[in-house]
Amino acid sequence: MTGAPEALRAPLLDLPGLRHAFFTRRGGVSSGVYGSLNCGGRRDAPDLVAENQRRAAAALGVPKDRLLLLYQTHSTRAVQADGPWPGKAPEADATVTATRGLAVGALAADCVPALFADPQARVVAAAHAGWRGALAGVLEATLDAMEAAGADRARIRVALGPCISQAHYEVGPEYVDAFTRGDAEATRFFADGPRGRPHFDLPGYALRRLREAGAAQADWIGRCTYADEARFFSNRRAFHRGEDGFGNLCSAIVLEDV
Repeated sequence: MTGAPEALRAPLLDLPGLRHAFFTRRGGVSSGVYGSLNCGGRRDAPDLVAENQRRAAAALGVPKDRLLLLYQTHSTRAVQADGPWPGKAPEADATVTATRGLAVGALAADCVPALFADPQARVVAAAHAGWRGALAGVLEATLDAMEAAGADRARIRVALGPCISQAHYEVGPEYVDAFTRGDAEATRFFADGPRGRPHFDLPGYALRRLREAGAAQADWIGRCTYADEARFFSNRRAFHRGEDGFGNLCSAIVLEDV
């Protein structure tokens, strides 16, 4: 596919001295189920993934080695970055930086990619939150790590990128049990689906966790990865179709000179 990578932006993060992007699947070099801006995964050709990452980095105004992605494990671990990774990417699900010219990013294909910024303290972060991470507290861990780097959560803005919407996120009753155990109010994030099974509102739940944790502002970009095949990869859509693999979308934020 020709052309520059396509990126969506959140008005909440359109601020001086910041650049961010929720990249779509458009504008890369991969093909098939990975077509075309696949920025992660183990089955696509490594040289194609590397080129896709280079294109995403260039769109953010940084070299490829300054686009910092993680080996994501659905954990609550948040790491701080002061420069490019010295070797392999850390096993974690959030990265925080106060260093200019470092793009911290998250990969997702239905899970929530969250971009954070304290524009006054000049601290930014990116986190990956699937249902496990959101339930365990990865978003709160990211806020904690940002405060350790000098931010104040009363100033932190958080934008949630494209992820699976409630209409397409059918789950089992064990999910309801896991989320409502000790938190009866979490029932409001489940609704009966057309097949009589619950559907989970992942972005709504993530926003609630962020607001209750004291983030100043939080919003979802409102794009569903499952519903919009032309723009987004979706793990669940690939599973439903029996496809052998799926790509990963990249979302990232960088501090610029002011």
